[in-house]
Amino acid sequence: MSESGLTQEEKKKLLDLARQSIEIAVERKKLPPLNPSELTPALTALGAAFVTLTIGGELRGCIGSLQAFRPLVEDVCEHAVDAALNDYRFLPVTSEEVPLLEIEISRLSKPVPLPYSSPEVLPGLLRPNIDGVVLRDGGLSATFLPQVWEQLPRPAEFLSHLCQKMGAPADLWKRKVLQVSIYQVEEFHED
Repeated sequence: MSESGLTQEEKKKLLDLARQSIEIAVERKKLPPLNPSELTPALTALGAAFVTLTIGGELRGCIGSLQAFRPLVEDVCEHAVDAALNDYRFLPVTSEEVPLLEIEISRLSKPVPLPYSSPEVLPGLLRPNIDGVVLRDGGLSATFLPQVWEQLPRPAEFLSHLCQKMGAPADLWKRKVLQVSIYQVEEFHED
């Protein structure tokens, strides 16, 4: 990732705030305002992040943003709550599940376009385990974080699943040139 990395203390602060946000939101209480004196410049700078929740290694929610439009700390807290309560793929997290949640935060670099001339060259341009990928075709779009390469290590398979995630046929990437962007992440999780 091109931006300077977060310190261990900043990572811990974001993970603690993400967990606190989930605990409060699951109880249907309003999140308290953040205390600016407890936040470093890196946490208050504009940032984009995804928050992934798992229980026993199984996905329980994942929501984030690709573009930085608010302070990183606010982005993380909002997405932690959204991943717990508003991921359409899952029922909202219950208070009984909160202690079981494992929280992972992925801080994103700014996505950059990946120009290419024909579908057959696209898989060779991707860097497994490094690049997050955004596919767009008209009004459809989807992304996979770099961590998804662990489950889908072959670029062709990765692209096919990403096409399906955006609601298109799995082979769409083989039939036409799509809008493709890549980004990298600084990923960290609770111990």
